[in-house]
Amino acid sequence: MTWIETDVLIIGAGGAGTSAALHLARRGVRCVLLERGLVGGQASGVNYGGVRQQGRHPAELPIARRSMTLWHALKDLAGTDAEFTVSGHLKLARDAAEEADLIAYMEIAKRHDLPLRLIGRNALHDDYPWLGPAALVGSLAPEDGSANPRLLVPALARAARAAGAQIREHAEVTAFSHDRRGFQVIANGTAWRAPWLINTAGYWGGAVAAAFGEPVPVTPLNPNMMVTEPLPYFMEPNLGVVGGNVYLRQIPRGNVVIGGGNGTSDPAVPWSRPSAEETRAAMALATALVPRLSGANVIRTWTGIDGEMPDHIPVIGESHTTPMLLHAFGFSGHGFQLGPGVGQILSELVIDGRTDVPLEPFDIGRWTGKAA
Repeated sequence: MTWIETDVLIIGAGGAGTSAALHLARRGVRCVLLERGLVGGQASGVNYGGVRQQGRHPAELPIARRSMTLWHALKDLAGTDAEFTVSGHLKLARDAAEEADLIAYMEIAKRHDLPLRLIGRNALHDDYPWLGPAALVGSLAPEDGSANPRLLVPALARAARAAGAQIREHAEVTAFSHDRRGFQVIANGTAWRAPWLINTAGYWGGAVAAAFGEPVPVTPLNPNMMVTEPLPYFMEPNLGVVGGNVYLRQIPRGNVVIGGGNGTSDPAVPWSRPSAEETRAAMALATALVPRLSGANVIRTWTGIDGEMPDHIPVIGESHTTPMLLHAFGFSGHGFQLGPGVGQILSELVIDGRTDVPLEPFDIGRWTGKAA
């Protein structure tokens, strides 16, 4: 068999994988990105599109802060802003327990220099008169916003190709191994070899990790999404709630994108389907928050396949079994905003051997019992 040599092989062309390819190629590193379907075809391309820092696990905030600088530079980095809009992220509490959660998070945000503004009930309904009585208290993150997930990953892929990266779609990896000469990967009958392997394969990243002796409890996650017909524009901020069981935003052309609940999937095929029951339940939660949505027609529903970890934060960082293997998967439904920053961090680990972003909480050893 003839092996094609490169410096870095990447499996999985979501936000993190395409961003890693772009940052590596821009620094002169030869890399090949292999994707079983189309770039952005799963979680990175079919999500809600929230570009938020508010409400994240404290360990994720340094990555989110790093990534937000790239979102603001996206036009220069990838040739498009992917409809990124700084609209603010308004997180709502619907009872006293949720209000306490919002207040407690203010201190976490302060430690990470994330500006938040707590809004009491009277001010909340004065500022946002379209909110219903279910919304009691809000927390506004003015730096946050949203973008179009259909645009981000293809743009990162185009920029990576222009910088010299090879991106192979419909290139399902069927075999991989490692020896003293590095990693060997076979995809669609083509054999690749490289000293570095980056695992950004989403839910399927768990299978890659397991093949190198690092099994983790990743499960498929299928966020249930819908969009309404166009309505007169009235809702500027991206809305979320404590507990995350519904989230919604209105795009400038008037459609309201709503997420809540989970669909179904079979990752072995792979296929995924939204759930009519979950769609109805999410719409009920959304109309309780925003009564103006009552009677709006839902014109499309969808879902995709992401990987979820039991602690709801991803695996990011070096393998403990295999030198020069890096993992970044299991983003648990909230990796869209993180993707550009995670890709840059992975490129730093390859080229510089270090990054200034703390990765210890994401270490794969928390599941394999092999400490960092």
